[in-house]
Amino acid sequence: MLSLINDFNAEVVATLLQGIAIAILPPGVIAAIVLNTVLLGVAWVLPKKLLTPSGYFNAWLLGVLIWATLGWQGYLVVMFYFLVGSFVTKIGMAQKEAEGIAEKRSGARGPENVWGSALIGALCALGAGIFTSSAFHPLFLLGYVASFSTKLSDTCASEVGKAYGQRTYLITTLQPVPRGTEGAVSLEGTVAGAVASVAQALVGFGVGLINGLDVGWCILAAFIATNIESVIGATLQSKYDWLTNELVNILNTFIGAIAAMLFALLWLSVFS
Repeated sequence: MLSLINDFNAEVVATLLQGIAIAILPPGVIAAIVLNTVLLGVAWVLPKKLLTPSGYFNAWLLGVLIWATLGWQGYLVVMFYFLVGSFVTKIGMAQKEAEGIAEKRSGARGPENVWGSALIGALCALGAGIFTSSAFHPLFLLGYVASFSTKLSDTCASEVGKAYGQRTYLITTLQPVPRGTEGAVSLEGTVAGAVASVAQALVGFGVGLINGLDVGWCILAAFIATNIESVIGATLQSKYDWLTNELVNILNTFIGAIAAMLFALLWLSVFS
């Protein structure tokens, strides 16, 4: 009898909590919670882990935020970045690990990687969600897509360069340096980064978050931000312990988002 009562109480509590959630949370948030819980549940049981346990939780939070503010369109943009970025990180992993230049944990992303890559995008998504009827709305959408175009460009340039770069040069001096050196660039990595920024921007265009002209701003901003990030790596990162890869990634995506938004504003001020 006691077990029946306990089961009944548990069902009552669960029903009450569900009713409260439905009454308080907007439908978009509820859908985001359900979808992300299902997707990350599937990812959790897969043998190939792309995230650490805490990384999965933080990716869940990010996914809920993006779907709740930008819907499936914004979600598809961040998923494209995550899947392609995870794939290129695994390229030549054995060789990169042997040379000591591979990402830690064999490329599995932790919470620091999630927010290092997506913090600026998440802030842009929040801005777009708040200023839905404002002139700022399309600018925040552009900043969102540009931040991920920049980060995917950076990831592909770095990982492809470390795996396939035949000649790598320090961006500040153009002197030859070993692959994996902070601030090193290569032709193979640069081309891969450019292709990645185009692909990511076209995804944003394809789902209707940005227009055709914005695609160009995303590509240009990604190129500028990625090279500035390389300069930071070559000149400052080794001097300051607090200037971690994750913080540099935040600066990188911030520069990319702001640059694209400024290009769009400048264009409008001149030609409108």
